[in-house]
Amino acid sequence: MEYKRNIIVTGGAGFIGSHVVRLFVNKYPDYHIINLDKLTYAGNLANLQDIERMPNYTFVKADICDFETMCGLMQRYAVDGIIHLAAESHVDRSIKDPFTFARTNVMGTLTLLQAAKLYWESLPEGYEGKLFYHISTDEVYGALEMTHPEGVKPPFSTMASSAEHHMAYGTEFFRETTKYSPHSPYSASKASSDHFVRAFHDTYGMPVIVTNCSNNYGPYQFPEKLIPLFINNIRHRKPLPVYGKGENVRDWLYVEDHARAIDLIFHKGKVADTYNIGGFNEWKNIDLIKVVINTVDRLLGRAPGEDMDLITYVTDRKGHDLRYAIDSSKLQRELGWEPSLQFEEGIERTVCWYLDHQAWLDNVTSGDYLRYYDEMYKNR
Repeated sequence: MEYKRNIIVTGGAGFIGSHVVRLFVNKYPDYHIINLDKLTYAGNLANLQDIERMPNYTFVKADICDFETMCGLMQRYAVDGIIHLAAESHVDRSIKDPFTFARTNVMGTLTLLQAAKLYWESLPEGYEGKLFYHISTDEVYGALEMTHPEGVKPPFSTMASSAEHHMAYGTEFFRETTKYSPHSPYSASKASSDHFVRAFHDTYGMPVIVTNCSNNYGPYQFPEKLIPLFINNIRHRKPLPVYGKGENVRDWLYVEDHARAIDLIFHKGKVADTYNIGGFNEWKNIDLIKVVINTVDRLLGRAPGEDMDLITYVTDRKGHDLRYAIDSSKLQRELGWEPSLQFEEGIERTVCWYLDHQAWLDNVTSGDYLRYYDEMYKNR
């Protein structure tokens, strides 16, 4: 079958990537979606069992740093679009092993860019109708000061308006024009990859778009991240390790809203432009954790706040940025996107999903899924 578009989604077996793959496969039956994933610890094909037999879906296990393989995939599938999500993303891991982050996030992105460049420039139409869409993070901007605007008194209940949460801890926000100031090996590697993407537009004329997003939460997130880790620990009544005093502030976005934004920007975004994607939803870590505890306790039939004593304060992370906050007004103004869920609904959906998918959680936390894929692909 000849498809209208042939799109590679890198990291498509991961948390955000699996939601993007699912959305595109279901929404665009005339698109061929190629899920390219190395299946490291963060990749799990169980995230996509509901669409794995769809005729417009193909999975390819490969390393984005393998230049020859990337060139071959571009030609084999006549790729005209790349949505690049594959990345090492856990800050703690980057502090322990910065080399892996530089290899995957920097050299992997450069490898994809060069493979796309060579293939697209070989075509009669050149770059016409092509797009390299690079997904990045708000962490490249560094950190914001914490101030409390007059009349705004966090913490809020989950029923507080998005406007209240958006102004909860300060009036300064990351904008598309904010100067880069990465503070961790992870954010430094993502900043470098962002610069390479933009350089390929400025030097070669490659059509590119970069987006920088705030913290995501929702189903299928690897349980080393705060929300699924804590849901699982509360379920098993294990300690909840909180860095420092839990004062750090993050802006939270439901993952399906991020996937919708990616869809919109891929189709209607301005080439060579940058868009920030955020949830207008700032939470201090300790306040967020208390909401998660109360929600899990209620859904498990426990007394309200019964598991608050699981909170355990630990030594703060090195170089821990105090506050991130995204201004998404450009995306709202130019393309009409905004988050669809209030945080109360989003966190309820998220906790319910993990409690209802305990087999998925147990399979991931035990490492069984990795052994399964190692066996499946060892002779391929």
